[in-house]
Amino acid sequence: MASHVDSVEQLPELTAAQGGHSPTSDFLDEKAGRGKLEKHLSSDSSLGKEPHDKAVYDEDDEVRSVNGEPVITTGRDVSKYLVDPRDDGDPAITFRSLLLGTVFAGLGAALYEIYLFKPVQVTVSTVFLLLLIYTVGVIWAKYLPRAEWVEGTRFARLAPVLHFLNPGEFKIKEHVVASLVASTAAGGSSAVMNFAVQRLYYDTHVEATTAVLATFSTACFGYGLVGLLRPLTVYPSEMVYWGNLPAVSIFQTMHYDGKGNSKRLKLFWSAFAGMFVWEVFPAYIFPLLNGINVICLATQHTPSAAQDIITNLFGGTDANEGLGFLSISLDWQYITSVFMSYPLIQQANSWIGYAVCYIAIMGIYYSDVWNSKAFPMLSTSLYSQNGTHYNQAAVFGTTFTLNQTALNEIGLPALTGSNAWSHLCANLSIGGLIAHTMLFWGPSVVESFKQARAKTQPDPHWQIVNKNYEEVPWYWYLGLLVLSFLAGLIVVLKGQTTLPWWAYIISLLLGAFVTPFSTLLYARLGNGIATNQLMKMVAGAVNPGKPVANLYFSMWSHDVVSTSIGLAGDLKMGQYLKIPPRAMFLTQVWGTILGAIVNYVVMVSVVDAQRDILLDPSGTNIWSGQYVQSLNSAAVTWSLAKELYGISGPYVWIPLALLFGIIPTSIQWLIAKKWPTIKGIRTDSIVLPVIYQYSQWMSSGTNSPVMSTIVVGLVSQLWLREYHPGWYKKYNFILGGALDGGAQVMIFILSFAVFGASGVPRPFPSWWGNPARGNVDYCNGNGALD
Repeated sequence: MASHVDSVEQLPELTAAQGGHSPTSDFLDEKAGRGKLEKHLSSDSSLGKEPHDKAVYDEDDEVRSVNGEPVITTGRDVSKYLVDPRDDGDPAITFRSLLLGTVFAGLGAALYEIYLFKPVQVTVSTVFLLLLIYTVGVIWAKYLPRAEWVEGTRFARLAPVLHFLNPGEFKIKEHVVASLVASTAAGGSSAVMNFAVQRLYYDTHVEATTAVLATFSTACFGYGLVGLLRPLTVYPSEMVYWGNLPAVSIFQTMHYDGKGNSKRLKLFWSAFAGMFVWEVFPAYIFPLLNGINVICLATQHTPSAAQDIITNLFGGTDANEGLGFLSISLDWQYITSVFMSYPLIQQANSWIGYAVCYIAIMGIYYSDVWNSKAFPMLSTSLYSQNGTHYNQAAVFGTTFTLNQTALNEIGLPALTGSNAWSHLCANLSIGGLIAHTMLFWGPSVVESFKQARAKTQPDPHWQIVNKNYEEVPWYWYLGLLVLSFLAGLIVVLKGQTTLPWWAYIISLLLGAFVTPFSTLLYARLGNGIATNQLMKMVAGAVNPGKPVANLYFSMWSHDVVSTSIGLAGDLKMGQYLKIPPRAMFLTQVWGTILGAIVNYVVMVSVVDAQRDILLDPSGTNIWSGQYVQSLNSAAVTWSLAKELYGISGPYVWIPLALLFGIIPTSIQWLIAKKWPTIKGIRTDSIVLPVIYQYSQWMSSGTNSPVMSTIVVGLVSQLWLREYHPGWYKKYNFILGGALDGGAQVMIFILSFAVFGASGVPRPFPSWWGNPARGNVDYCNGNGALD
């Protein structure tokens, strides 16, 4: 693969320092700490060439350049320098684009649902879907009969039919529409996972009609909100949705001609093929490659007490094994390209959170906070006070409501210390998010609405779309809100939800309130905040003693937020690629309906085939029920909100964290008003809700990839972006998308061929790289060999 890369463009060598200036990050003030920074005046917004390794600064654009190439830092830079403004005016909605989108929507939705039952949840990459669609679309265009084939012949009357079936070259907008139908379906919904919880823990088989209506309701209500919030969450340049940039780059590379694009395509297919072949090793043949830890390998014969501590800190290849400190993962399915896309400011904040997480979880466990030592260090399951699994069926019975007599006999459930810490950090994040959005980003929000009203939004891509295509009227989105509300109301009144109609309305209002805050963070920094803990906290107050009702309450309130984020990101991609807004509307609604159906079918298949493993708190390195366990444990504990989270409860600090999350951000804002920059660090670049979010990142699941994601982020966002911006701009996102695509295609094949998604697992024979007993990384404390 190296030879292919060399033929594209030689990747610069990594050196300790280049260009005569020291490494910097987005935390540094743009005009401080840059070493020798030259000024360059430009009236035409172009960046002039300077001698090798000299940095220049465009005063008009406020963009730093290295060797004549702009350093991509802000959303404005992305819109101006990274994404091509070209619009060929080709059709978007065709029979071919809708059929391909429909077929691959089934594939994407199925793969998404499979990943929810994995030790690490990974979203289905749009890149994976667009590659398959591109391949089929090109073959379709080339080999199916065209209208011109019959022109001037006795079959000329068939020309309109043939043109309908095969309009010719498979162009970018058809490709985008088909891919977004598929990726919208692959966005998934926690509604389906609620049905999995009922199936696993309450022995309730929700009817398919109820499931589809509920999923449609949550997704389309979120989409209706997104449509009304477009001026705030989609139109402005700073609303980037960084994780979508690899897909945008690939779309434009595949369909726009040019010498540069041919080189990018060559790199893309080389990296795709290399990762496709490689992924079979860490995922199946040689799983030790997912977590190589020297400490684990060197301490296999230490005393059991020391082995337990080593496993808790350094182990991390298996689900809930340990924190994975200093482990190196070579499994790209868990690393993913998002760390080649997230801006450095986001990643730097997350690294602070990681450091806090290592210290906090080990400290909580070994100081026995919340009686932590009575339970496993990492687990999302519920336990009795004596360390056994909690008998929730006896407490809530077949009616799914609290039996106070049984509760008095069995006692309150307990959370593991790491799970309690996770809930606490989630509430800190929500409080911090609300405060940060209102205090730091409030002025830009007001400005965005003013620009939308006056049609003066400066983003160049929005201007092109606004000029060339009709916008979707606001009442289309309002109508969608009404339809989705009615669908949900039918489910509440006729389904097995135990949720009162008035609580359903409260859940939607809560989701609508949180949506703008969470979407803004995701659009600006690339990651969101786990707002579902807020939803569960309110659900517990509204529906005490009803865990299933709490599941549905949090489903509607939280799914409104999560689907809004995904659909807003797709709308932004449509803006970058000049898809007519009305075509986008049809694309996303159709994808949502398809996804609801396929998600439910796949969930039933996996749950029925892997029921015992999904109920096991530890799971395996292939299947894990941690997500459904977490949903269930949260629903149960929050239904006992008064007993567990009240003033005299053991977890009173968890709901109070919502308030405590607001206070530090408010103090930070006051400091930033007086001291915008402290020792070269911008005060507003410290994003506390992101730090809180990552402070609980390793509280469950497989943690061995964490160090590798940090390395990937440093190489991409610090070394390449800062010192080799030309290579970064041309190849960074293409390379990331190719690696994602290769890994996910192989994982999809392996899931059905050998991992048991079809019902029959075929494990690879045991050897030292795939041990038969114990944890894969050889950290075998905590009874792993028993």
